[in-house]
Amino acid sequence: MIRILFLGDVVGEPGRKAVIARLAGLKEEENLDFIVVNGENAAGGRGITSKIAIDLLRAGAAVITTGDHVWDQREIMEYFPTEPRLLRPLNYTEGAPGEGSVILETAKGKVGVINAQGRVFMNPPLENPLPEVEKVAAAMRAEGVGPIVVDFHAEATSEKIAMGRALDGKVSLVVGTHTHVQTADEQIFPEGTAYLTDSGMCGPAESVLGREIPSVIWRFRTGLPTRFPVAKGPVRLCGVIVDIEEESGRATAVRRVSELFTPGNQTFARPESPPENGQEGEKTEG
Repeated sequence: MIRILFLGDVVGEPGRKAVIARLAGLKEEENLDFIVVNGENAAGGRGITSKIAIDLLRAGAAVITTGDHVWDQREIMEYFPTEPRLLRPLNYTEGAPGEGSVILETAKGKVGVINAQGRVFMNPPLENPLPEVEKVAAAMRAEGVGPIVVDFHAEATSEKIAMGRALDGKVSLVVGTHTHVQTADEQIFPEGTAYLTDSGMCGPAESVLGREIPSVIWRFRTGLPTRFPVAKGPVRLCGVIVDIEEESGRATAVRRVSELFTPGNQTFARPESPPENGQEGEKTEG
């Protein structure tokens, strides 16, 4: 049996500091074998930088997934070809930097991770993700990969559920990201695929999707553009843990993770660098 932790969208400096400080403790406490982290909002709430990716990998993440904000930090385009453990949605058109999937060797065999992005209410519009994911998953199984994790970065719950159902028996876990709100529908489908519509976020607990509350309320009240600074205060780490049979790839147990990060459960802290390119509080027009 292999136990995998998936952590939802890391939001800004508070989220990434908490994840970096907590991963080692979570790994020991939960007997984790493999960790996947969605890092697409880790740089000031928009995108990811090479330094942040390196820090997350050093802290214990085996793979970092992303989503629609993947290119918000321009420097990351040059980093992608150098780091196969950093993924972007696989349904970008041919020529996009990086890859949308990876297979890694572990002490318990090969593990595959696939990153895809939905199309309903999402920008930019990408290729149809379902046939692409099915093709890659089939190729992984042909290579002898049992455990396969799919991060489906999408807005519509219907699209996420349909993806999970379509992949039942073909992958081990389908977990949604993007909405930053953890759902309570964790389950194992009939053919052995674990599923959760949205993993939630790793970000400030007192916030609106990780952003300062007054700014977001003002935007809804007036309809005018404003800045959405990343909120301060306690951070909640959200995700999902799944147990998977190594050879068959069938999930045997799935459990949501939702914990408040406090000094009491901090394991270690890595020195923090200055904000990337002045991106904290990025101006948002839409």
